[in-house]
Amino acid sequence: MLSFDSAEAFEAWLAEHHASCPGIWLKLRKKGPGIVALDYAQALDVALCHGWIDGRKAKLDDEWWLQRFTPRKPNSKWSKVNRDKVAALIEQGRMRPAGQAEIDRAKADGRWEAAYDGAKTATVPDDLTAALAAEPSAAAFFETLDRRNRYAILYRIQDAKKAGTRARRIEKFVAMLAKGEKLYP
Repeated sequence: MLSFDSAEAFEAWLAEHHASCPGIWLKLRKKGPGIVALDYAQALDVALCHGWIDGRKAKLDDEWWLQRFTPRKPNSKWSKVNRDKVAALIEQGRMRPAGQAEIDRAKADGRWEAAYDGAKTATVPDDLTAALAAEPSAAAFFETLDRRNRYAILYRIQDAKKAGTRARRIEKFVAMLAKGEKLYP
């Protein structure tokens, strides 16, 4: 578990250790009045510049939480949110060679174009809309889902690599929704 007072301190550490460290749990301060410390958004920007990515988060105590950061794995997916972030970081002149190498690999193997929507920007695709329209009870239940359950379905549909897989997933989710079932309780 590591802690840094500033983005600059985390940047200096990653500049030295990004290629040799398998990952860290970064201790981040919970937000509150008058608290000045490295925050999640700053840490993510620094990590992306060095070819690292955020992972799980965990509670620590009343004042701190932990965020996992690791080097990006060779076939890891890109989110559209992080794709937009790195474009801004490049424009600001902050991108480092290791981060640029990850971007170049993703562009070369198709992961860049296949970036997935985040929970806030995901929209219901036309094929799911049509399937829900054909099953009114599923459509009605879909409209009652919380953001987590709704995004879980949208992500799994978007993540399908083949048209047949996508169609099977839509069929499965529509049947599940028609029975009033959701992925997360």
